[in-house]
Amino acid sequence: MVDTSMQVSLSNRQQHILWATIRHYIATAEPVGSKALAVGYDLSVSPATIRNAMKVLEKVGLLYQPHTSAGRIPSDSGYRVYVDQLMTPSETMGRKVEHLLTDQWNNEHGSFEALLRGAAQILATVSGYIALITMPQTRSTCLRHVHLLQVETGRIMLIVVTDAYETQSVIMELSPLADGQSPPEIDPRELQILSNFLNSQLQGRSQAELAALDLGELDREFECYTDFLRLLLLEITRRTQTPSSTSIMIRGVSEVLRHPEFSELQQVQSLVHLLEEKQDQLWPLIFELPETPTSERRVTVRIGSENPLEPMRACTLVSAMYHQNKIPVGSVGLLGPTRMLYENAIALVEASADYLSDALSQPD
Repeated sequence: MVDTSMQVSLSNRQQHILWATIRHYIATAEPVGSKALAVGYDLSVSPATIRNAMKVLEKVGLLYQPHTSAGRIPSDSGYRVYVDQLMTPSETMGRKVEHLLTDQWNNEHGSFEALLRGAAQILATVSGYIALITMPQTRSTCLRHVHLLQVETGRIMLIVVTDAYETQSVIMELSPLADGQSPPEIDPRELQILSNFLNSQLQGRSQAELAALDLGELDREFECYTDFLRLLLLEITRRTQTPSSTSIMIRGVSEVLRHPEFSELQQVQSLVHLLEEKQDQLWPLIFELPETPTSERRVTVRIGSENPLEPMRACTLVSAMYHQNKIPVGSVGLLGPTRMLYENAIALVEASADYLSDALSQPD
């Protein structure tokens, strides 16, 4: 999962200058200087004061200079602070895509697959980025058995067996204690009790059922393991997550090529190759479950280096799950440069996911 919890302590003035720098860079694609901000934004301070604030923002890693004599541009960390703390998704763009999707839905007379194709094209056209939409997943893989095994202090191996007798394993790190000390070694009998508890509660459940489950409400006997159990549940859900198809509807590749970030042929070829030939690698990033079943976070934003795949390191991926009767079955995403109109992209993805969820959950 992406760590979106970065917190940087900035004064109101520094926040405003960071916001203005990012907005100006998004609009121009040119390094930003203090004079441009003084002229173009109501900062109520001199260019010298702006310049000093930009130096501070550079020192903490939120801005950088591509060349010594140039202005500054946002780093991935700067965009992260902007997304998490300084911007609000555009309600106007959210309403716009809802209206367009409603027209599409009415024109298709209730064909959900046709709605998805239309939605992908609408998102690409309105945003100017690459739209990625997965078909709803119908294949149901169920959990057969789980087993926990301590491999060393603070590290637990989770072994998952599905009803198709596919076995997967992952090493999980236990969280340090509150005082910073290393996590204690868990008694093998406790691990066996936890394994038995998980099997009794989760055996036979499908991936969709696991994704909608709130493990914290199952048994108060295990309250002291709540955080660890939630991590286990998330990992179990992922391990039973087997798509019926890794096919992703992709629209807007030609749209995104107008951005200067994609002017290098090799970079474009790598990205197109990923989209066309390696969708099995891309699919887990698009079809991403929330960190916990009750997470309030609806949209995932992976910025630049937060993306694990090399062709996407200069890109931002904004994605959200759509649901059928509250069970996640598919996803909507936009892929564009890190110099993205985040207010628009996040609003478009969120509104589209909500609309598709409502359309898919309507009674026949």
